[in-house]
Amino acid sequence: MKAEIHPNYHMITVVMTDGSEYQTRSTWGKEGDKLNLDIDPKSHPAWTGGSQQILDRGGRSASNAPSGAFLLRAVIICAI
Repeated sequence: MKAEIHPNYHMITVVMTDGSEYQTRSTWGKEGDKLNLDIDPKSHPAWTGGSQQILDRGGRSASNAPSGAFLLRAVIICAI
C-alpha cells in the first residue's frame, strides 16, 4: 500500500444554526477549525415540516412561480 495516500482525519467543531456545537472527526480544514453551518436539520424545511418559506435569490417566494401565472391566463383565455 502506498504511504501518504489516506486523508488526514482530525477533530473539528461543527456549529449549528442555533449556536449549538459538537465535535466530530473530519478531513475538512485543520485540527480545531470550526465549521459554521448555514442550513442544518434544525432549520431546513425538509426536516422541520415546511414551517419556513423558501425564497429565491431575488427574495421571491417559491410559490410565486411564473408557471402559475401562465396557467391562469390559459384558463381565462379558454373560458372566453
